[in-house]
Amino acid sequence: MADIRNNFVGIKSPNPFWLASAPPTDKEYNVVRAFRAGWGGVVWKTLGEDPHVVNVNGPRYGAIWSGDRRLLGMNNIELITDRPLQTNLREIKRVKKEWPDRAMIVSLMVPCEEENWKSILKLVEETEADGIELNFGCPHGMSERGMGSAVGQVPEYIEMVVRWCKQNSRMPVITKLTPNITDIRKPARAARAGGTDAVSLINTINSITGVDLDSFAPEPTIDGKGSHGGYCGPAVKPIALNMVAEIARDTETAGLPISGIGGITTWRDAAEFLALGAGNVQVCTAAMTYGFKVVEEMIEGLKNWMDVKGHATLDDVIGRATPNISDWQYLNLNYVTKARINQDLCIQCGRCHIACEDTSHQAITAIVDGKRRFEVIEEECVGCNLCVNVCPVESCIDMVALEAGALDKRTGEKVDPTYANWTTHPNNPAARQAAE
Repeated sequence: MADIRNNFVGIKSPNPFWLASAPPTDKEYNVVRAFRAGWGGVVWKTLGEDPHVVNVNGPRYGAIWSGDRRLLGMNNIELITDRPLQTNLREIKRVKKEWPDRAMIVSLMVPCEEENWKSILKLVEETEADGIELNFGCPHGMSERGMGSAVGQVPEYIEMVVRWCKQNSRMPVITKLTPNITDIRKPARAARAGGTDAVSLINTINSITGVDLDSFAPEPTIDGKGSHGGYCGPAVKPIALNMVAEIARDTETAGLPISGIGGITTWRDAAEFLALGAGNVQVCTAAMTYGFKVVEEMIEGLKNWMDVKGHATLDDVIGRATPNISDWQYLNLNYVTKARINQDLCIQCGRCHIACEDTSHQAITAIVDGKRRFEVIEEECVGCNLCVNVCPVESCIDMVALEAGALDKRTGEKVDPTYANWTTHPNNPAARQAAE
């Protein structure tokens, strides 16, 4: 089978699946259970200085579900570890000794003073952990104390702290970035300027998942009050993929190793992150939803897919999709697609028709020859694929590309045979600008 052994900034693990810094990595018991299940590594839940923080003794999670009660997104208001620092350090050292082939990364968050960082780095080095992850992403609780995303939103602070850590530690430094920022490239550039070995992203997104309409308090509710928290789970995956791609294709951060985080639930999710430039992935919500053994499906699924596609190692996959990410202005405006409905699969629900009729281009008829039947009116179809997305039957509706020279019934013109050379086509704004 495919070889999915991972080497991320010199940190080796039997597979690219790490548990992210979160409740599942808060103690030895959980981490050992995770390693027994097959996880390639863990990022130990964020350590801070003693006296340790105090978490709420009540609901810590809010959630968003689909109609079938599938967890789509989760909000948490939990802080960094509330266990004594020395207890965590002893357990980290013991687990690393017993599981030397697994990656052991320690997440850290202390105030922005060099002495604070020097002190905790020395303690972590004694555990013989493989590396550290700087938590510049936590958007709640700790950020109000001048840490977490309060640092991650200021590139100058990121560069400063990363430089301190590189100067005062032998361990590889992974800088965890917050998505609560306008341009993710700027903190990534700052981390690189400070000498970071890698970045990891995304951390959680600032959110309130709901309001109790009886008590009129945000959820989760603590004694009648609520707070914003960090949003994670499948719902954040599109945001995470975009931010990973932005860093991977930025000329100033090109080649910077990336650990991808955000809504990874299946092997396919992981493969997408790898294809966009991530060197490995970190998972949290899927483990909290389905348990640690979810990694078994991820491992086998990734191997099977790589075998089928002929990818021998992870290097055959990592970054393969990055060159295909383009700015909008470079998209080929001469590329034409039309929807096609497979009548053998159609269940006559009419969702495609009503979505197109009410909100799109009136390109799907509901009655043909006096009978209920849904067909595409090609001269009205703009190829938007809304019908594909609302159809409840997989593969019932496909988007078919018209070949060069075919007649586009909507415009009455032939599909431009030069669309394959769009980068130099005179209708391309970028090409026109270059010509001028």
